Formats: sequence, structure tokens, C-alpha cells
Amino acid sequence: MIFKKTGLEGAFIIEPERIEDTRGFFARAWCKNEFEANGLNPNLLQSNISFNKAKCTLRGMHYQATPHEEIKLVRCTKGAIYDAIVDLQPGSPTYLKWIGVELTEQNHKMLYVPEGFAHGYQTLTDNTEVFYHVSQFYSPESERGVRWDDPAFGIKWPETNNVVISEKDKNWPDYLL
Repeated sequence: MIFKKTGLEGAFIIEPERIEDTRGFFARAWCKNEFEANGLNPNLLQSNISFNKAKCTLRGMHYQATPHEEIKLVRCTKGAIYDAIVDLQPGSPTYLKWIGVELTEQNHKMLYVPEGFAHGYQTLTDNTEVFYHVSQFYSPESERGVRWDDPAFGIKWPETNNVVISEKDKNWPDYLL
């Protein structure tokens, strides 16, 4: 696996290292030893699938508060998404900075989202499926979020009109500085 730093403290884009032949390719999507060798937490406890019917569906920006902060390893297995993360760790050199990366079924890239980051994505195609591992079990009392279009972050989403979004995600509060 190829681990590429993103410019945000602790966040990585991970690309499969393909072994190709006439049949196609083989690549590892997960290796505890490689994650540890890159200084990343290898303890993933739960896997989730999110299916999205419509292009421009937006889910986020989500995180879990202490003591249930979670790491996510996100991959798009069908279709394409624009995945965005924001560093919400006060004292971090990249505090309140964000990045966005396109994850598609064709590029097979994954995004490693560290603890203390808000995470969300927007679908770029109809019938998109996202598969992700998390390092904590879901804890409803620790669930938090910030608004997807909060001016404190200025995330540049591919589409801001005709966004399909839940009432809950639409109504997360602004991040208070």
C-alpha cells in the first residue's frame, strides 16, 4: 500500500499497490503491519456501508466526541464521491483546515481520517456505495456534527445547489470559534 500525506496533520490518502496480470490485479486494502509502520492506528472495530441513490447526496460533517473519538478508513466501492475532512483538534498545526479528495470505484483510493476530524462526502454519481471501517463502536451520546457549508471552514463542494441532505445534517450548528 502507498501512504501519501495530505497536508492535514495525521490524514493520509492510501492507494493500493497493484500486482497486475492478464486477469486483472491484486492489492491489499488493509494490513495492520503497514498501518503501524506508518504511525497509524490499526485498531478498526466496525465496518459500515452507505448506499446513496442520487447524485449530489451529501452526508456530513460527522464526528464522535471524547471518549468515543473515532478513526475512519473510507473507500468508495461503487460510483464516486468527493470526500471532505476538517481538522477540529485545537492546538493542531492544521486546526480548522480541510481537504477534499475524490474516491472512486476506479481509483480504489482510501482516505484515513484521524480522531478529532469531522468527515463528510458528496456523491458524484447516482447509486454510490461507500464502505468504511471505524475504530470505535457507534455511540449515540457522542455523536456530533458541524454544518456542511459552515463559513468557518469554507469547504468547496462540487455542487451546492440541488443537494440531497438529511434534516439532521442540514441543521448541524456552525462551529464556534
